[in-house]
Amino acid sequence: MVFALLVAAILWNLGTWFLGLPASSSHTMVGSIIGVGLANQFMAPAGSATSGVEWGQASNVGMSLLVSPLVGFFAAALLLYVMKLLVRNPALYEAPKGNTPPPWWIRALLIFTCTGVSFAHGSNDGQKGMGLIMLILIGVVPTAYALNRTPDVNYLDAYKSASVSVEQALGKYVKPGVTVADAKAAVQEAVRSKSWNDQTTVALQTYIHNTTAELQPYATVDKVPTDLVSNARNDIYLIGEALKLIDKKKLLPMQDADLKAVTDYHKAVDNATKFIPLWVKIAVALALGLGTMVGWKRIVVTVGEKIGKSHLTYGQGAAAELVAMITIGMADRLGLPVSTTHVLSSGVAGTMAANGSGLQWATVRNLLLAWALTLPCSVALAFVLFVIFRQVF
Repeated sequence: MVFALLVAAILWNLGTWFLGLPASSSHTMVGSIIGVGLANQFMAPAGSATSGVEWGQASNVGMSLLVSPLVGFFAAALLLYVMKLLVRNPALYEAPKGNTPPPWWIRALLIFTCTGVSFAHGSNDGQKGMGLIMLILIGVVPTAYALNRTPDVNYLDAYKSASVSVEQALGKYVKPGVTVADAKAAVQEAVRSKSWNDQTTVALQTYIHNTTAELQPYATVDKVPTDLVSNARNDIYLIGEALKLIDKKKLLPMQDADLKAVTDYHKAVDNATKFIPLWVKIAVALALGLGTMVGWKRIVVTVGEKIGKSHLTYGQGAAAELVAMITIGMADRLGLPVSTTHVLSSGVAGTMAANGSGLQWATVRNLLLAWALTLPCSVALAFVLFVIFRQVF
């Protein structure tokens, strides 16, 4: 799954980069994840709970990717109008002249906006890179990275204590005479169908108890045997998905005190399975910086010189970058992945339209075509590659 996702994303990104088309790595990554998810669901046994695609989350991501370029276009156009009303200095609205540097205040403005876009880009796209690396690590070396081995030394004791609290809270909502034969299967069915019934409450309470009992003999995460790590992660992850049905979907009405116990335990569960080592953060930051330094020219030429019929002016660049910085920063705060490429390119197009410069429709058409094809092509590539890899390996 991981290698199919990677190969599909790399193939599409390299192809569009070679052609100088600013296609979205975010779209590519989302499409590849959907593709392997669909392929996994297609090939998984009937009734699997955690295979397939979480379409609710996928639709939120798709909406953010669709709306953000429109925000970039119109907001950048509006900002350029406002700048022309407030800042009357004509130097700001001139295109660069050869190697002549701009006035110091324009240079300072552009350094600020470029730095802001870079920071916002790193904060949003960096999370995608870190998530991808963690997918690889968990898939290739699960014994080392399936569970968070770097929390506080007392973490496991706190987890066990939270587990006892949530068991007691769930026990208040167990109806007399209700039993389940297979707790894990019942929890899987609840997660798969996103539904809740009396059996689910009993099943989740039992499943949490059994999972914690497996970890009871060990004082710290480091002491957990390697042959137990993968199963423990799968169990804890499934419990986390079931808890979402309580504290997010509100499918089991609970009193505030009991809901707090569930929320606290959910945080402990997420801390065990959703973590990023420091070295991964550093590696992604370096990769983003070095990749931009090495491969910037093809895309920069397209964005700066080929979207509009005239060269980008200082004011247009500042407006597009300021809008991109704010849009991506807001999306980052909301936990939504957006495309820096799309937001910035559409912002440049918006400033060209507002400036009356006109657009090079051949380039715009190629950009729109690349944007439209990225998602379905990456889905199809990842789907086919996953099926092939499963058959070969």
